[in-house]
Amino acid sequence: MPRQARLDIPGLLQHVIVRGIERSDIFLDDDDLELFVERFGSLLVETDTDCFAWALLPNHFHLLLRCNHFALSHFMRRLLTGYAVTFNRRHARSGHLFQNRYKSIVCEEEPYLLELIRYIHLNPLRAGLVHDLEELDRYPWCGHAALLGQKALAGQTIDEILALFARRKKEARHAYRQFLSDGIAMGKRPELVGGGLRRSQLLESNVVVMGDYDERVLGSGDFVASLREEPRLGGKLSLTMDLSSLQARVYDYFKLPAAAILRRGRRNQYSEARELFCYLAVRDLGYSCAKVGGMICMGTPSVSRAVRRGGELVASRPELEDWWKMQLRQ
Repeated sequence: MPRQARLDIPGLLQHVIVRGIERSDIFLDDDDLELFVERFGSLLVETDTDCFAWALLPNHFHLLLRCNHFALSHFMRRLLTGYAVTFNRRHARSGHLFQNRYKSIVCEEEPYLLELIRYIHLNPLRAGLVHDLEELDRYPWCGHAALLGQKALAGQTIDEILALFARRKKEARHAYRQFLSDGIAMGKRPELVGGGLRRSQLLESNVVVMGDYDERVLGSGDFVASLREEPRLGGKLSLTMDLSSLQARVYDYFKLPAAAILRRGRRNQYSEARELFCYLAVRDLGYSCAKVGGMICMGTPSVSRAVRRGGELVASRPELEDWWKMQLRQ
């Protein structure tokens, strides 16, 4: 079954999960973690993105974000590409660092915001990186410590979350910490990882109402229905830019004839156009490598390599980000 395109419009609360390729570690030492946090915090401030929760583990990480002005893909492209380049340089390696596609789940805020904050911030404890809540209070690679005032992350939303517990910060932090403590016995919480209608209800009833079920969504049937009516999604749970439209825009950017993307040979403007097309189609629009390859007569491994080179191209040319931002707005 082909993967569905991401639901990616500003203003949606999104739970993002990123894993290392083949489950390999993406943080090898504290310097890696610090470099990631610095990049992450700077991007939050620069893009005016709200971060409600985050947790870094050796081979993956969780983020709870609300992008206010840009698509999530724009934020994640800058975060992941920039960190991967730095990581590879530091550790004298090459190739992919992350799995080809990060997971993002659109979440209904009213019932799930606090539950997701608790779920994400308890990850280091569930993973055995800390032994108890007292140790988690001081764990520097998780948003929990920031909410308690132990460590600051530029751009992390603190006051808005504490205000949900109490008016005064001291009381709010105490109530928040108790809320977190109450969640320890709840375990892995599989009902919080997407699926339209709450998974717990589906598992109990063994009834799936397909009109209300979508793996990319955590929320009620009414919430799923409201997304289907969202005009910025074209009235359906999918992205609106098809591959033909993307291809035409890439041609136009490079000022090349339509057949240029099929030309082979040494790396030049033709190969750069092909690599950019593959990168945007797979990483930003969520198409599979097989689907993209079928359109431009390339095998899946070749598309995968083109995606990596396209990411390097975007990282080296800031003007490409501005151009792509403009395309997403049209």
